[in-house]
Amino acid sequence: MSTLQILGYHKIGPPSPDAWETWYYVPTATFVRQMTQLRDGGWKVISEQTLLRALAAPESLPRRAVMITFDDGYRSVLHHAAPVLRRFNFPAMVFVPTHYIGGGSTFDANTREPVEPICSWQELHELEIAGICVESHGASHKTFSDLNATQIESELRDSKIDLERGLNKTIGFHAYPYDDPGRHPDQTDAALKQLGYQAAFRFTGGACAWPPANPFHLTRIPVWPDTDLSKELTA
Repeated sequence: MSTLQILGYHKIGPPSPDAWETWYYVPTATFVRQMTQLRDGGWKVISEQTLLRALAAPESLPRRAVMITFDDGYRSVLHHAAPVLRRFNFPAMVFVPTHYIGGGSTFDANTREPVEPICSWQELHELEIAGICVESHGASHKTFSDLNATQIESELRDSKIDLERGLNKTIGFHAYPYDDPGRHPDQTDAALKQLGYQAAFRFTGGACAWPPANPFHLTRIPVWPDTDLSKELTA
């Protein structure tokens, strides 16, 4: 059995003018260093197409495979992460909550996280052009454990419909807000499958064993400003 290393980021670069530094901001220079560690370590950064192939044919997953993902669709991903990824020719994936497209991360209003701008539809198109695949993070960024099965299904359906209309593409992947699949994960799995999702991502859990026991619970490695990928990743 092999593994897929899936990196989970949020914000890249400095805080916006009205925000402040928190653990979720990875400085641009640090991000460059981490991408250099991937390149120099011989890691194969895979795209969503490669992931889809590996889900259907697990043996096709490249050796030393890694994915780069971002939650929430912050504008900083376009302004600070995308140029670095382009320099390294690395693909990536970003998960965006559709109710906040073109607005701010007010879903963090009751936490200690500052509100940051979320990409507009035009900026999401720019991410796609830059090789950063846009996928679902639900509609309202609510904690699934606070929702019933019908509400969870609506979150997944509405997000998929809006993104497919707005981006003119098929949406096949979802990342759970707050790493929460709900009180009854099996019901969430069934809703994802019925709606046509191919896989879903947790935020924690470490390297993902391949083939995965359940494609709707792909685990990730959270990345912070002090993360040393040369020590974190396992071949």
